[in-house]
Amino acid sequence: MSNGHEAHYSYDYCAMPDKVSAESFLGEVADRFTKSDKVEVSTYLNKLVNMRYNGKENIRAYVMKMSNLVSKLKALKLKLSEEILVHFILISLFPQYNPFKINYNAQNEKLTLTELISHCVQEERKRKD
Repeated sequence: MSNGHEAHYSYDYCAMPDKVSAESFLGEVADRFTKSDKVEVSTYLNKLVNMRYNGKENIRAYVMKMSNLVSKLKALKLKLSEEILVHFILISLFPQYNPFKINYNAQNEKLTLTELISHCVQEERKRKD
């Protein structure tokens, strides 16, 4: 008998079998999250590898976008060193930065991300003057 105040719910019984152990259920959930993490990692890596600086936006903001992607990858347990990030940034700069890139590659010392940002901002200022 219904008193008219009962809620009616629709369940999708195809999504999960009637009898399932907590262990197998949690295993399935973990597998799905792992697959989801792989997709996220792939998405962030794809964005990072395909980013190109077009010269229209602020170079510091652009570098920080790339750094943010690396931070997201780190949170997903894929660690990229600062040195690799510096190389990704240099590769992504448009051709007007080639003299700067050649000069950097000719030096023995490696730039930190902060130093790279500083040098890129100086290069950006030169281009605007």
